[in-house]
Amino acid sequence: MKIYTKTGDDGTTALFGGLRLPKSDLRIDAYGTIDELNSFLGLLRDQPANHSRQEVLIEIQDRLFTIGSILATEPGNTKVKIPSLHENDIIFLEKEIDKMDAQLPPMKFFVLPGGHESVSIGHIARTVCRRAERLVIALNGQSAVDPLVIQYLNRLSDYLFMLGRMITHELQITETPWRPRM
Repeated sequence: MKIYTKTGDDGTTALFGGLRLPKSDLRIDAYGTIDELNSFLGLLRDQPANHSRQEVLIEIQDRLFTIGSILATEPGNTKVKIPSLHENDIIFLEKEIDKMDAQLPPMKFFVLPGGHESVSIGHIARTVCRRAERLVIALNGQSAVDPLVIQYLNRLSDYLFMLGRMITHELQITETPWRPRM
């Protein structure tokens, strides 16, 4: 399989199913941002602080490929076989969030992202996830998107926030509270 086809040289790309769209289309932006998020999750997974969570992060990356496939499929095309997202995928994230939450002190203030490279990468992934969620919601306003995709992205950003707190806790880094100037 060649990596270059030259078919995108005119500024368009094909969805699964054959429909060509401008590369600036909201659908392309949405699944491109999912790809960006997946890359940041790979970087997050590679952090030594996440060695014990590699399987969880790989599972999440796999689901992001599923979401990318869903978004990259021509709407209404039932001939294209793509993987599906399930309610259990969201429940999986919720269970992981609950496990971390049970080990962490209660939040008493907003925290500033940072304190350690691994924490910062997690917060970058969280904000990219929120951007992906906003793009998918905007796309849903134009063309129906599976509601599980939106729910998954919402829960994933919660997971990434908790992961940042968990890494901070495990590495015994002090969370820096946001102290609004009044």
